[in-house]
Amino acid sequence: MKNQNKFQYIYERLRIAILNGEYEYGEQLLSEHQLVKKYNVSRETVRKSLNMLVLDGMIQKIRGKGSVVIYQGMTEFPFADLKSFKEVQTQLGLHYETVVVHFEKVKAAEVPQVKKVLELTAEDELWHFIRYRQIEGITKIVDEDYVRADLFPELSEAVVQNSLYDYIEKVKGYEISFSSKSITFEPFEELERAAFGDVTPQYSATVRGIVHLKDTTKFQYNVSKHIATEFKFIDFSRRHAHLS
Repeated sequence: MKNQNKFQYIYERLRIAILNGEYEYGEQLLSEHQLVKKYNVSRETVRKSLNMLVLDGMIQKIRGKGSVVIYQGMTEFPFADLKSFKEVQTQLGLHYETVVVHFEKVKAAEVPQVKKVLELTAEDELWHFIRYRQIEGITKIVDEDYVRADLFPELSEAVVQNSLYDYIEKVKGYEISFSSKSITFEPFEELERAAFGDVTPQYSATVRGIVHLKDTTKFQYNVSKHIATEFKFIDFSRRHAHLS
């Protein structure tokens, strides 16, 4: 190793070990002293490598415990296809629990941005609900949705707990066709801090989508927030027929 590349080398070795599961969530890395001896480098070099892992959101330095792994794997979703969360879980073998933390009916006038993008009048009504997608009680994704109440007047908390798209297609008989999405990386606000807790860095990958029925009717506005360091995406979505 060249002197100037030592910290990068150590960073890459530790990063790969975490990605490969050699260090699991909540497990401690070797101490700074052990890393100094293992790689025959200075403590300053080791600290520089560890600080890069902190910035990546892979470890957290905790007083009295050293460097603890906080990385829990990527949340990777196939945005090239428009799929329900339930379908994505099945396809990728994920095991999430959905928790509905908010469910209400609002007037479009109360949410001007949604009113505008869904082309509604001030008096039109919307279902507004927020769902946490959790693994072992840890929230990984926050979905906030606005859905036209005139199209789905019987929508309930139980329905969105299970699968909104199953209900729309299999119960109501509509065909969901396509969506347009924008993806931005944004600092946490109160909603994200409450949901995700003390993660580093405090940024979310925020996907905003407008979903259309086959006749081009805009029926849903979705804001999906993901922990920034655990997110991959592809840009355009189109829904195809699904059997389940």
